[in-house]
Amino acid sequence: MTAPADLGRPLALSMGEPAGIGPDLALRLWSERRARATPAFAALGDPAVYAERAALLGIEAPIAEVEPEAAEAVFAERFPVTPVGRRCRAEPGRPDPRDAETVVSAIRIGVELVHAGRCAALVTAPIAKAPLAEAGFPHPGHTEYLGHLAETLWGAPARAVMLLWAEEIAVVPVTVHVPLNRVPALLTEDEIVETGRIVARDLRRRFRIDAPRLAVAGLNPHAGEDGLLGLEDEAVVAPAVRRLKAEGIMATGPHPADTMFHAAARARYDAALCMYHDQALIPVKTLAFDRAVNVTLGLPFVRTSPDHGTAFDIAGTGVGDPASLLAALVLARRLSREPALA
Repeated sequence: MTAPADLGRPLALSMGEPAGIGPDLALRLWSERRARATPAFAALGDPAVYAERAALLGIEAPIAEVEPEAAEAVFAERFPVTPVGRRCRAEPGRPDPRDAETVVSAIRIGVELVHAGRCAALVTAPIAKAPLAEAGFPHPGHTEYLGHLAETLWGAPARAVMLLWAEEIAVVPVTVHVPLNRVPALLTEDEIVETGRIVARDLRRRFRIDAPRLAVAGLNPHAGEDGLLGLEDEAVVAPAVRRLKAEGIMATGPHPADTMFHAAARARYDAALCMYHDQALIPVKTLAFDRAVNVTLGLPFVRTSPDHGTAFDIAGTGVGDPASLLAALVLARRLSREPALA
């Protein structure tokens, strides 16, 4: 049998917000690595954070400070950390903006490692936007920063698109981290078309779906009710769907969003294009809260993350559920097994 293309290359796992639940979940998955078949990863961040959190949680996890190439070899016996940035100051549940440099460096170095072929894919633990913004981080979130890094390293424009994926549902918000009152102005026909193109392309090339089916949600209640409840669906969303269909993409809509996510409706599409953040994330978190994975499409590399936040209220307590992070690691390993289709 042919060996997988990424054999010997671990996943890069960025630390995320050190005051959050990311270190807890990484340590828990490592400690249960045999029972859960946890894919090997190199944790990128401050080794002291992991050592202190392991002691707090009562997890016996000897830390091995290693280059990422050595992570797989030591994974069976020690928790591999590739040191990144400076010593973190945050305590569980209490973020410190001075840690922003280390948090951002872990993401950047993770992308650089994948670009250099030293890691198979990047998995990111949750970050907290407020301390990063306070420290001067100019990007709204992970997705936008990853697009910037992709353009810088690969030398070609990259438009990052957020896909929330679970076995039973896949959703994409066309507009993401913006206030709701700005959505109508940002929601253009071109924006919907370009998002649909990227989703259809990456469902084919990475998920191996031969003819992806996209269901496009309306912006307004009842998809505008023929203009009675808003004009955007007729003026913006419907023309975008027609353009996607004209390009050979199996797109339908605009559909009333309140009837798109029951089981029978989901059976008719592979991904739902939603017009704003909560329209997409409420159904996926309702149906698959502890199993959904955030996958960034439109990038020249594989990136996944758990579909939850930093959970400051339970960081350091040991009660966090690592299922979503495990799903992110497993999906990253699956998607990186073979090169993407052209």
